[in-house]
Amino acid sequence: MNGFTQLDLDRELIISLEKSGITEPTPVQEQVIPVLGRGENAVVQSQTGTGKTLAFVLPILEKIDTSSDDVQALILAPTRELAVQISSDIDRVQPRDVKTLAVYGGQDIGKQLHRLGHGAHLIVATPGRLLDHLRRGTVELSGVRMLVLDEADQMLHMGFLNEVEDVIRETPKDRQMMLFSATMPKEIRTLSKRYMNKAAHIKVDARRITVEEIEQGVVETTDRRKQASLRKMLDLHQPFLAIIFCRTKRRTAKLSDELKAFGYNADELHGDLSQAKREKVMKQFRDMKVQFLVATDVAARGLDVEGVTHVYNYDIPHDTESYVHRIGRTGRAGKDGLAVTFAAPKDRMHLEEIEKGIGFRLKRIPCEVGPDEQLQSEQKSAARNREPSRSRTRNKSRGPGRKKPDNRGGGGGFSSRKKRR
Repeated sequence: MNGFTQLDLDRELIISLEKSGITEPTPVQEQVIPVLGRGENAVVQSQTGTGKTLAFVLPILEKIDTSSDDVQALILAPTRELAVQISSDIDRVQPRDVKTLAVYGGQDIGKQLHRLGHGAHLIVATPGRLLDHLRRGTVELSGVRMLVLDEADQMLHMGFLNEVEDVIRETPKDRQMMLFSATMPKEIRTLSKRYMNKAAHIKVDARRITVEEIEQGVVETTDRRKQASLRKMLDLHQPFLAIIFCRTKRRTAKLSDELKAFGYNADELHGDLSQAKREKVMKQFRDMKVQFLVATDVAARGLDVEGVTHVYNYDIPHDTESYVHRIGRTGRAGKDGLAVTFAAPKDRMHLEEIEKGIGFRLKRIPCEVGPDEQLQSEQKSAARNREPSRSRTRNKSRGPGRKKPDNRGGGGGFSSRKKRR
């Protein structure tokens, strides 16, 4: 029996979900969908990877009137990638001809104007580009009946809160509003109180999320041996697709280049890349033409790529929320996932904080790096540092000898046995 039938969703929508292989609601969907279906405002504290996107998308799709060309629903997201991801999720499950448009910076605004001219029932947008359209008079929000703020805390961290409020004020006061956030800092609580009346408050426990379907462990290493340790884990696990998280744009670019130098099929994703380059990298990763995506937190926030079997925290996250967001990129849709964190002695405090936050001690993974492996890493790194400026070399052909994605579906877990997919 389809679990969504208990949530009073439209039968047509349930059939569309089944065609996408979605038959059982997640805990956040079970709690949120009935509330939104009744037209109530909602403040939802939920980590990424919990299925929160469908929790707000499904009630919205039920209420869209396709006989009208008015913009009836608006979803605000902090990043271009998340806006594209949400639009893709909507297109995947919507059973009717709901016109969805993603509006974000870096796109050709002329093309956006052309699409807007054909009408849109539902807009998924980043705040800055949407305000640009509002100022041009090319978007009209007076017909909006449903407004979603997704990843609200991230919009706060990125300095978008003023723009978000400007957008909210352009929508009718009686619209239904839904706010989703991994954390609830004071500014987000103030925002919800200012614009939402009698909102239902729903919280999904992060501790529960981290233990479901994701095998987790930590490699205790040193900064000097970290890259060699990472390569050893990649060779052992043979991921189908993997995301490797670094703390800064510079470290992301450097690690990506050094992995390429060792023959790994890697590419980078961070905020310094042009929008065209970011979209190209993500398409190649989704199409499995890139096996290892080296990324910063912001660039990969909210991304949902089917087939990600492994997540590697090359730089340890500094809090539990960031840790859960990162490892939530794998183990999705009921599939297994592996998450490995690399911790140097200076990271001990952050490691202890994460373990306290998730409620258990991460399994220690032995990873001995021999002197030859370490020397090879240092020689490659030194050779990279002697190369000409990256700006003159980064678009050259990747050349032969790079590894292709291993279509065996991901190898070894934390034991000597092969992980079955």
